[in-house]
Amino acid sequence: MPQADVIIVGSGLAALMTAYRLYEHKNVIIFTKTKKEESNSWLAQGGVAAALSEQDDWRLHYEDTLIAGAYHNDEQAVEMLVREGPSRLLELVEEGLQFDIDENGQFHLGNEGAHSRRRILHAGGDQTGKAIVSFLLEKLSGKVTVIEDESVTDLIVSGGRCLGVKTRMSVYYANAVVLSTGGCGNVYAFTSNARTVTGDGIALAYRAGAVVSDMEFIQFHPTMLYVDGKAVGLISEAVRGEGAVLVTEDGRRLMEHVHPQRDLAPRDIVARAIHAEITKGKRVYLDISMIPHFHARFPMIAAMCEAHGIDVNSGKLPVVPGAHFLMGGVQTDLLGKTSLPSLYAVGEAACTGVHGANRLASNSLLEGMVFGARLAEALRNERTYDIVHILNAAPPFTKPLPAVSQIQAVMMQHVGIVRDETSLTAAKQWLEQFSIQELVAADWSLFSDEQMTAASLLITSWLITTSALKRTESRGGHYRSDYPKEEEHWKKRRIERTKDELLVKIGGR
Repeated sequence: MPQADVIIVGSGLAALMTAYRLYEHKNVIIFTKTKKEESNSWLAQGGVAAALSEQDDWRLHYEDTLIAGAYHNDEQAVEMLVREGPSRLLELVEEGLQFDIDENGQFHLGNEGAHSRRRILHAGGDQTGKAIVSFLLEKLSGKVTVIEDESVTDLIVSGGRCLGVKTRMSVYYANAVVLSTGGCGNVYAFTSNARTVTGDGIALAYRAGAVVSDMEFIQFHPTMLYVDGKAVGLISEAVRGEGAVLVTEDGRRLMEHVHPQRDLAPRDIVARAIHAEITKGKRVYLDISMIPHFHARFPMIAAMCEAHGIDVNSGKLPVVPGAHFLMGGVQTDLLGKTSLPSLYAVGEAACTGVHGANRLASNSLLEGMVFGARLAEALRNERTYDIVHILNAAPPFTKPLPAVSQIQAVMMQHVGIVRDETSLTAAKQWLEQFSIQELVAADWSLFSDEQMTAASLLITSWLITTSALKRTESRGGHYRSDYPKEEEHWKKRRIERTKDELLVKIGGR
């Protein structure tokens, strides 16, 4: 039977960063169900947030992250992210990764929603993720085994430990398995996510008995390009960072009296404002008329608009919110360890608590860098176990599965941006007609690709829905219209801890 020291499932930035910091010490195999470039990381238009300028401080980035996360964050994880982030990023720069610079040869630092300073680094304008992933893939070429077009269908668990993975092709054993499969955006009909992001890693972990947490916290990105009733692609928050504003059909500035930061308010607030307008039967546009040289600054977005018949020169882009990021996932400690020995998770598939109830813009690529490197360091010293080749038989699943489009429609209607007990209960009942617990225990290697996608989406949707029912408060990306009032214990803290007060307390700049 083939085996490795470490098996990584997924090929986004967090997976590649883990492999990059590990390959000199361990034999690594990476599995990806399609091509290695098909990931949310590759599509990421936005940049990497890091407190690098003289006008910035890691403590400001820390507080911005807590405010955006509605103080549901694990504060130790946040401090680790923002303190280690700059050094992890600069290590890659020293090794050859290039970010956009200004006329003085300094990093061109952009602004995005809910940040108190300009601290966003970009590469290739709006192609940051592609630049970083390409860099890491080049560095890893010939150093690790990358197996494309092979889906991991099951985790092998025996004696309370994860021993490897099962695919349709074979069984692979390892001393450690890392889940880095991204989130679950394709649970929803409108999403910014790559088509491959269907909750696979979360479903794998849950089926293997690992703890999954905070699944109710789904971030909807406010600005997806909206054409012919579909969300066809992401318009980066960096566009609003450069001055673009949201406007209604009659030209009213949508965010003017909604939040002090207006168009750069936290994403959950902006998304709900747009959603409220759309539910009235109105359209919302992103006014980009004030941004000079838009094609040069945002070439990928401009090309996407033109491909869908939207004239960028008109100055207005039709937008709609779409599922963007999962703050929850497979519960881990700060070294990526899950509750199941020898199973690890990193990136969006993991829940370290770093994002709280709502992720701060451009913290996701930073998370992949920081926690991927930390996981690699932990795995270097991981104990080696004698691998016993054991396969536990699982029953086939013989019941019909719904179409992917059916799942997406139900989730969009009942478990979307605004939720309540009635709609959540309706979604739960619909999902449970497909025998969720039998599906959890079944042998997925017998499924077709289409069936496996539907099965992963079903389990992930059920986890989101049941978690959303249990949380009877509105917080961050989880908004209950039947419990709209913010909890006082964190609302008061969010108001009191202003940036100026924070700087006085810590003696910073």
